[in-house]
Amino acid sequence: MKVLITGVTGFAGSHLADYILGNHPEVQVHGLIRWRSRMENIVHIEDQLHLVEGDLKDMASLKKCLAEVQPDRIFHLAAQSFVPTSWICPAETFAINAIGQINLFEAVLSLGISPRIQIAGSSEEYGLVNTNEIPMKETNPLRPLSPYAVSKVSQDLLGWQYFKSYGLKVIRTRGFNHTGPRRGEVFICSNFAKQIVEIEKNKREPVIYVGNLEAKRDFTDVRDMARAYWLSLEKGEEGEVYNLGTGKTYSIQEILDMLLGISNVDVKIEVDPNRLRPSDVPVLLSDSSKFRQLTGWEPQIPLNQSLKDLLEYWRERI
Repeated sequence: MKVLITGVTGFAGSHLADYILGNHPEVQVHGLIRWRSRMENIVHIEDQLHLVEGDLKDMASLKKCLAEVQPDRIFHLAAQSFVPTSWICPAETFAINAIGQINLFEAVLSLGISPRIQIAGSSEEYGLVNTNEIPMKETNPLRPLSPYAVSKVSQDLLGWQYFKSYGLKVIRTRGFNHTGPRRGEVFICSNFAKQIVEIEKNKREPVIYVGNLEAKRDFTDVRDMARAYWLSLEKGEEGEVYNLGTGKTYSIQEILDMLLGISNVDVKIEVDPNRLRPSDVPVLLSDSSKFRQLTGWEPQIPLNQSLKDLLEYWRERI
């Protein structure tokens, strides 16, 4: 079997490659990269991957890549995935996420290949959720509150439309927040962890800068999420959508407290107005029973371990 991972050099993509190589050695893993892709997340497995160069915004390059690889499965993880950036660059976010996915689908159709395709959606699609709609089921209304979230709704619904219109073998997942080693420093858990490690090593004043600490999120370890992605194409029903999450929320304040408790640094907390969003989602809590009943998937790595591993990741790099 041959699989293609878009976004293989990213956070979730690199962990998915790790999972497949470690648990399914019979699978040939291909990764889509751009000429400017940062390779540090896959340097430890680069010699085990088959890397192909292309760009989601360039249809010709996608057709060449797909024609070369002829994948049996595609894990479509590549995206502009940082919510605050989508406020600054909404058109670019749409170009990568929505138009990029159209290009991928059209390349598949034009080549006449028939891979199973996972679309990595987001819990941000739910957006404004009423109290009687928590925990969030796949049947919840989608009321996105950021350009990023709207772009992920577009990806989600395009997956449904191409399944119904053209028979593309699309399985959609809506992953709730995930964290762990290799998480980009702009994302909240990783940003806190990096600040703490810099303080540990006397590289900055003992001040942690924060945004909204009241928001509550459902955090899954990225390694559990990678396993869920694999299972989505192993056992998922084409055309369906599945929530992926733990079913437990933590406030951002609790995340910060856990990281500080692991580290034991003495710090001052200051709110940075630049870290506050024009609109924020108060609570994201998953009901992933549909996926669990179908696949038997259960998260295995507790959040405290994810945060410990994240701190160690930064300690090795600073």
